[in-house]
Amino acid sequence: MKHQEIRADYDNKTITVYQAYNKNIALPAIKNNRFEKPFSFNRMTWIKPSYLWLMERSNWANKSNQEYILGIKIKRECWEKALAMGILTHPDKDIYSSGIDWEKMFDQAKVHIQWDPERTLKGGKLQERSIQVGISRFLIEEYNDNWIEEIVDMTPLTKKIYQLRKQGKYTEAKRLLPKERIYPVSKSIETSLGIK
Repeated sequence: MKHQEIRADYDNKTITVYQAYNKNIALPAIKNNRFEKPFSFNRMTWIKPSYLWLMERSNWANKSNQEYILGIKIKRECWEKALAMGILTHPDKDIYSSGIDWEKMFDQAKVHIQWDPERTLKGGKLQERSIQVGISRFLIEEYNDNWIEEIVDMTPLTKKIYQLRKQGKYTEAKRLLPKERIYPVSKSIETSLGIK
């Protein structure tokens, strides 16, 4: 039984996705609400609406080149456009008629979709799987120029939660987490991405 769902911090207009970078990329992005070099516009960039998943990936902003946590508010219609264009990173038999069909679609896709185990505050794996969305180099300038409404520096909050977590103050730490809830999508997107 799959438990794939999109959980996110969102409002009527935007959804917040997370990325981790070094200061050379992060600081100009925070200042200008846009990415600029040395951010790479020539390869896929992965955005994630699960804060705790990124915490696991970046080790709470302690990994090299992932010292800054960015909360990137993008327009909901752009997020949904990406989901509608997305092709899974594996040939799910419930979605694709054959591995050959999937391979053709995957090779041409401008957006890749991957499902990974959601994480707890303590870092444990959950049964639920959380979405990662890969924006390809064919879409990345549009993402940067038109999708982004605001880039928020989540690093101070991350450090605060990390310290509480180290001290075993999980109840206090949990109160500070972004308020993520199920993100509603159309039936066609549910079907194409295997949301169950």
